[in-house]
Amino acid sequence: QVQLVESGGGLVQPGGSLRLSCAASGSITSINVMGWYRQAPGKQRERVALMLGGGATIYADSVKGRFTISRDTDKNVVYLQMNSLKPEDTAVYYCNAVRAGIWGQGTQVTVSS
Repeated sequence: QVQLVESGGGLVQPGGSLRLSCAASGSITSINVMGWYRQAPGKQRERVALMLGGGATIYADSVKGRFTISRDTDKNVVYLQMNSLKPEDTAVYYCNAVRAGIWGQGTQVTVSS
């Protein structure tokens, strides 16, 4: 079945950058629509970026122009490039195989001076 493993989180200063990675395995139909979500303490998980099977992307208003979702189809890896990070971006970030409803374990991103 589908398995997702995130990596790349860490502590960065405001204005800094991080690139998150999600190694995905599963059937083509299960992992052809991939999303990045985040959840801060006490808050509901929210979607920040989505990549459709054809490569189209959708972003939350709060991250437009700063975050980019991409995919390396040969390696089955989905990335989230995060630039101009703000303290409000602090959260656990999760990779999601949307059609399968499968989540990765999450990776912590902390933006602080």
